[in-house]
Amino acid sequence: AVVSTQSTGGEDKNDGEEYSDDGRSSPPPCSFSQQIFSFDYPGTVPQTVPKVKPPIKVVGDVSGKIAIIVDDMIDEARTFLDAARLLKSEGATKVHVMVTHGIMSGTSPEELAESPNIDEVVVCNTTPIGDKTERCPKLKVIDVSIMIAEAIRRIHNGESMAHLYQNIRGDD
Repeated sequence: AVVSTQSTGGEDKNDGEEYSDDGRSSPPPCSFSQQIFSFDYPGTVPQTVPKVKPPIKVVGDVSGKIAIIVDDMIDEARTFLDAARLLKSEGATKVHVMVTHGIMSGTSPEELAESPNIDEVVVCNTTPIGDKTERCPKLKVIDVSIMIAEAIRRIHNGESMAHLYQNIRGDD
C-alpha cells in the first residue's frame, strides 16, 4: 500500500530552500503584482488575494499498489476526486480515502459514491454522519467515542495518555 496526502496542510515544507515548482509551498508564492492591497481609509478592508493551490502531483511509483489518501477532514469531494483520478491514471489498483472528520457537505456523498476512482471512504464519527452512509455505500464509519471518553477520563484524573496508544488491540 502507498500512503498519500492531497495537501501540504499549510505548513512550510521548504526547510529553508527557495520556493520550487513541485507543490511543496503552501500557499504557493505569488508574484508582486498579485499582492495588491487598496486602502481607502477610513472604513475599508484591504483586498485579499485568493489562495491558489498548486497542481497535484504523484511523487514515487504507485503502479500496481493500493493508494491511501489521508487528510484531517473531507467537506467538498472535488480535491479527493481529483487526487484519486490522478492516482488511478498513474496505475494505482485501488484508492482508499481515510479522514478524521467526515463533514461531506452538499452532494459530496453522492459524488464519492459515483466515482469509479475511489474504492472506499473511511471516516471517524467525530461529526454527525446522518444519512451519509445511505447516500454513499463506500462510506465506512469508525466509532472513536470510547477512545475519546477514555482520553477525557485520563486527562481529568491526571493519568498518562500513553496507555491509549500502547495497548491498542486489533479488534478495537
